Amino acid sequence: MYRFNHFNFNVSDLDRSLAFYREALGLTQVREKRAQDGSYVIAFLGDSATGFSLELTWLRDHPQAYDLGECEFHLALTTPDMAASLAKHKEMGCVCFENPAMGIYFIEDPDGYWIEIVPEKK
Repeated sequence: MYRFNHFNFNVSDLDRSLAFYREALGLTQVREKRAQDGSYVIAFLGDSATGFSLELTWLRDHPQAYDLGECEFHLALTTPDMAASLAKHKEMGCVCFENPAMGIYFIEDPDGYWIEIVPEKK
């Protein structure tokens, strides 16, 4: 039996991304791996509720923006309070798409990755 472990986003500015994920989603760094030669840093973020983590990878030798194609992939997180969550993300200016009919919305991180916000099932 397989279980989910982590998902990766490559980022252009690790500090900026860490700040975004902390402020927008409350994710905190749970561990880090650094290359001895400084060529990469991998930071794993957790939500303190599940064992799943988001891996943010910074590569020194990749100064250009990442090609995200058509952004047809995304990460999804749940929230117990959609109204408060949406208000916070609108205040941050990171809401990129709303679908009121489905009761969901998406935010965009500093590198252009989309994160779906879904109501917690009760």
